Amino acid sequence: MKPKTDARRLRHGAPWVYANELVTDRRTKALAPGSLAVLEDSDRAPIALVTVNPESRIMARVLGAPDSGPIDQAWFATRFAKALALREKMFDGPFYRLIHAEADGFPGVVIDRFGDTAVIQPNAAWADLRLEPLVAALQEVTGIGNVLKNASGRARGLEGLDDVSGVLAGQAPDAPLEVQMNGATYMADLTGGQKTGLYYDQRLNHAFAARAAKGARVLDVFAHVGGFGLAALAQGATSALAVDGSAPALALAEQGAAAMGAADRFSIRQGDAFDTLEALADAGETFDVVICDPPAFAPNKQALEAGLRAYERIARLAAPLVAPGGILGLCSCSHAAELEKFRASSIRGIGRGLYGSGRDYALIHTGFAGPDHPTHPHLAESSYLKALFFRL
Repeated sequence: MKPKTDARRLRHGAPWVYANELVTDRRTKALAPGSLAVLEDSDRAPIALVTVNPESRIMARVLGAPDSGPIDQAWFATRFAKALALREKMFDGPFYRLIHAEADGFPGVVIDRFGDTAVIQPNAAWADLRLEPLVAALQEVTGIGNVLKNASGRARGLEGLDDVSGVLAGQAPDAPLEVQMNGATYMADLTGGQKTGLYYDQRLNHAFAARAAKGARVLDVFAHVGGFGLAALAQGATSALAVDGSAPALALAEQGAAAMGAADRFSIRQGDAFDTLEALADAGETFDVVICDPPAFAPNKQALEAGLRAYERIARLAAPLVAPGGILGLCSCSHAAELEKFRASSIRGIGRGLYGSGRDYALIHTGFAGPDHPTHPHLAESSYLKALFFRL
């Protein structure tokens, strides 16, 4: 590390080292992405075993102590066992995020489990190079038969990796899998859906919203495969309308509603969310519970201001659709939009949406991701999900 770079944060657990923090030369820059190295401070004292990618702005990712030993099947198995032990304590069935990147000791790696099938997103070069021992250890520890690789997403491109998905072990399911959460049935398309097929991170927020939805009319905007709407139906909502731009996602939501015997209470509307919110308001529609769970409007700092304006607009359009005494849920999965900024944008939007109506509102709950999405103490990016629930 460069002399003026603070090495203490690495010794205290920080997982990343940026290229501008390191002393590099032609040999260092010629290292193959995913190579292993020992990181030293400016006095040449060892700090950590790291994986190096000269093609990435995050040039080094911490894997462990300098003497961590070979990164082999046994190394992977030890970390899988720790991650599995936490999930088995927290969840009744084998449906959860098993590995949440740095927070589980796997920099850049995400693994979601769907019973006997796991979907891996190896978004860092070191893991992509070592998929064989990684998969072997995964199967050894969990007994999972099928392992799929999902190579979609911008993170792999930033690491200089390919976008080729495929089967790493066993076989891919020939149809969407049923996943039970909060009493609802979700259909997870592990090969053609978004990300790994299902978003486990909203599980606790689904449950909170569903408790407020007994006997309620629910509007689920950016519904994907029916996340909030199906959970609400499972807890006794009288109806749920799911809005999304993706026809395949809405088809899966309909399948989920049918599988849980709630097809008669579930309806869909495909289209742009902003346009649909405006159309519902023009039609004089109101709902007892309205939830908006959009994609990341602010995926990075450069997009932050535009993203915050989008979150404000969503809140402004959604608030008038909430019946008096109802609940409005607003979510953000943008790590660049920190909680305080997201909350401020949401409050501005609600205030504009309700202006002149004489209605008041209060924040009643702030939610985050569940325990299968742990937060790395030194990595704000791992605490990306926020959910604000207001009574209007």
